Amino acid sequence: MTILDGKKLSEKIKSEVKKEVEVLKSKNLTPGLAVILVGNDPASQTYVRMKKEACQKVGIYSVVHEFPENISEKELFSTIDMINENPNIHGLLIQLPLPSHIDTTKVLERVSPTKDVDGFHPYNMGRLVEGLDTFAPCTPLGVMELLEEYKIDVYSKNVCVVGASNIVGKPMWALLVNKMASVDICHIATKDLKEHTKKADIVIVGVGKVNLITSDMIKEGAVVVDIGINKLPNGKLVGDVDFENVSKKASFITPVPGGVGPMTIAMLLKNTVKAAKKFLKEEK
Repeated sequence: MTILDGKKLSEKIKSEVKKEVEVLKSKNLTPGLAVILVGNDPASQTYVRMKKEACQKVGIYSVVHEFPENISEKELFSTIDMINENPNIHGLLIQLPLPSHIDTTKVLERVSPTKDVDGFHPYNMGRLVEGLDTFAPCTPLGVMELLEEYKIDVYSKNVCVVGASNIVGKPMWALLVNKMASVDICHIATKDLKEHTKKADIVIVGVGKVNLITSDMIKEGAVVVDIGINKLPNGKLVGDVDFENVSKKASFITPVPGGVGPMTIAMLLKNTVKAAKKFLKEEK
């Protein structure tokens, strides 16, 4: 069994991104990322802080726009429009979740597709499904980078994706299909999850349920990627996979923490630099 070390790979990617940023700066362009944070959700605040710190380490300019829980959609749209028009900001992400009175779909659609470094805009989602160059959501993109780093070829493999969210499951499916994998996507309405996971060469899960995937649900030698993150009553972070027992059967497996999580931020940095490069090319 080999651990898919996302922390190690993310540091390697950050080092590469830092070099790219230095090249852009030599051309008088500093990549810029803006983050919109609404409310005071502790987890969201932590994620935003981590993203800002990562930007600082690689030389990306970053700014966080913080708003109270009761902000109106109109005020939020006004800020998004302002950022869309700012030539010094190349990437814009909305930290989710948003308060219930805000229409998340409308907010994500308001972000300019050229600055949508989270890859959530329907325009970019559509291009992803068609296999065209676009911004892919950071978490599934990070999974693909991790598989590639460890030379796990998905071509013709049977892959089971557990979780069908717009942020992870659906784009994960698209990225895999574009690489010619045969993908089975499962969700809360799937009748017999084990029937699907047991035959998969690669199982990718991200739903937020402790021990959802147990050792009897995967075949010997399967690759297991755990995107889930859950906090136990004792404060320990775990994924959706029973790591202790599943790791005894898997050929490769991601740890939680230290697997997919660090890759998500690394891909955000990579997408921001990609957006800055596109901006530079269009300006010429």
